Amino acid sequence: MATLEKIRSKGVLLVVVVGLALLAFIVGDFLNSGSSYFNKSRETVAKIVGEDINIKDYSAAIDQMTEVYKIETGKSELNEETTTQLRQSVWETMVNEKILYAEAKKVGLAVSEEELSDRIIGKNTHPLIQQRRAFAGENGQFSHQALIQFLNSLDQTPTSEEMKQQIDKAKSYWKFWEKTVKTNILQEKYNALIAKAVTANSLDAKMSFEDRKTSVDVAYVVKPYYSIPDKDVTVSDNEIKDLYTKKKELFKQEANRSINFVAFEIKPMKEDYTEAQTWMNKLVEEFKTTTDVTGLVNSNSDVVYDGKPYSVKTVPANLKNFAFGGATGAIYGPVFANNTYTMARIMESGIMQSDSVKLRHIFLVEKDAPKADSIMAALKGGADFAAMAKQYSAVKQTAANGGEIGWLTQSVQGMDKEIITSAFSKPVNELFTVKNAQGVQIMQVTEKTPARSKVKLAILERKVVPSSKSYSKIYNDAKQFAAELKGDQFEAKAKEKGYIVRPATEILQSVDKIADIPQSRKVIQWAFKSSKNDVSDVFECGPQFVVATTTEINEKGYRSIEKVKEQLKAEVIKDKKAELLIKDLTDKLAKNPSLEALAASLSDSLKLAKGVNFGAYQFGLAGFEPTVIGKSSIAELNKVSAPIKGNAGVYVIRTSNKVVNPQPFDAKMEKMQLNGRMSYSLPYMIIQDLKDKADIVDNRLNFF
Repeated sequence: MATLEKIRSKGVLLVVVVGLALLAFIVGDFLNSGSSYFNKSRETVAKIVGEDINIKDYSAAIDQMTEVYKIETGKSELNEETTTQLRQSVWETMVNEKILYAEAKKVGLAVSEEELSDRIIGKNTHPLIQQRRAFAGENGQFSHQALIQFLNSLDQTPTSEEMKQQIDKAKSYWKFWEKTVKTNILQEKYNALIAKAVTANSLDAKMSFEDRKTSVDVAYVVKPYYSIPDKDVTVSDNEIKDLYTKKKELFKQEANRSINFVAFEIKPMKEDYTEAQTWMNKLVEEFKTTTDVTGLVNSNSDVVYDGKPYSVKTVPANLKNFAFGGATGAIYGPVFANNTYTMARIMESGIMQSDSVKLRHIFLVEKDAPKADSIMAALKGGADFAAMAKQYSAVKQTAANGGEIGWLTQSVQGMDKEIITSAFSKPVNELFTVKNAQGVQIMQVTEKTPARSKVKLAILERKVVPSSKSYSKIYNDAKQFAAELKGDQFEAKAKEKGYIVRPATEILQSVDKIADIPQSRKVIQWAFKSSKNDVSDVFECGPQFVVATTTEINEKGYRSIEKVKEQLKAEVIKDKKAELLIKDLTDKLAKNPSLEALAASLSDSLKLAKGVNFGAYQFGLAGFEPTVIGKSSIAELNKVSAPIKGNAGVYVIRTSNKVVNPQPFDAKMEKMQLNGRMSYSLPYMIIQDLKDKADIVDNRLNFF
């Protein structure tokens, strides 16, 4: 009983203790079992209309778009600007797609498999497929046969890792366009549905017709706002505040940051130039006399010597006259220009060679290699190459096209060097074979471009770049600057050290770089995690180090009145000037009632706007003046108007020469014209309106 009494007396404490123990157990279990939840949350790059977008999916989409771009343009390397544009394009495409599919589902719109099949491989092939050069025939136009051959090539069994990679890239390329076409079709359906709801009616048609039916010529005098100096107009803070309240909805903003930064250029120091000069001087004699030019150049020079000849078009501009004006063995330099030391040696001159060759092949995998001799014999005996390629070649894509590889240059990437060397040295129609680990290729050059003068040139080049010592010195300068100050001292300290402070204002988290600073996305990421007056560590941004301080933090919402004060003040000044000008012109009109007399009193001449009607966008040479156009349309003929407040100044007008269009009202034609004009902007307006209303959470800043 005593024990029970003790338990009862401590009941509240026990409940708390037990409760905490249970809570700890539950939370611990949740954290362990729910680790996948937290990992998933950390991997969410965005949330679009309720759907989480995983960073892996987003990165895969970027990779896919990058490969498509490379295939479409033929480029193998992309610069930072292009990469940034592609990443932004993927984001916009993904947002548009998610919103579109969500809206389409609500109204029951979809694209069936049969419909999609018809638009990508059927008779009704979509323009997006027809425009791809990957599906073009020999004449450069879309070929349905080429499309089918491409699709068949996707089902090949790869015989090597390289072939597997090529097939995987081709599959990704096709999936991209298949999805793009499907989205495009759905967009067309959705736009058509909305267009039928947002269409001109009889009242719109009648109003549009009436707006243009009657036109007048307008003589006018204008006194511009700039005729009154701004300093002559007083504006109070209350007037600015009242206008801000009225127009606040116009000042919505996304979250943004403003920073000041100093860029430390990573450039060579004096010692680096001396070292490069010494390096070049040591190699001069050896470069002139060595028999192993390839070994010397390729172990020392910034420019590789591969024995391929240069043409007039491909030779470096600074070596053009030397290369095509000298004989074999001639030496150029050393010369220092554009931060680079250069020497050159003509290895062979007087070469006549084509720029490109057209090639076809029969590829025999290793197990079929023994057939090569008999196939060669048959071809030399007059057998049809295209037919033999279709029968024996393992590369189905080229085999279906008679073995055609197409036109190649000596600089083509990914092609066996032995094939290129042989192709450019062989005469047209001569057969030759190339063997490697994958098998045997029987090849034939079918065409060559006209031979051009070329030269083999070995180039010994060294660009002066910052040494590790220079790099460390510049980094330490930046590090010291960042470490010894606070944000509010940033500009003063920079000025003291002679550094240039650059501002970057209202940076959005979606931008990829600051001003013209490459690879500066990391600075933006820092800015959005910093507090005002924080000073960053040193960021390496391409060829420079950057140190920044946060000067403003603006969250999503409305721009502050201080931010738009000058804009509002200008508008208040304009309104007050209008009042002053209206009073002045009214007084002058009382003394000079004719328009000509008014113009004379202002030492001005009459101006004329011809054919003004209510539907006009421009008021003669005065430009966009909707209020003046509206007043002109209803003004009494040949009567001088009261002063009218316009965009550029205050106007006084007189209308004449009223013309009424005798053409009868055609409601059908009028509606067609209105709908036609609307059709250009409606698709953009639809998706923009959907985006404005959609729930989009953008976490890209955490990843890129």
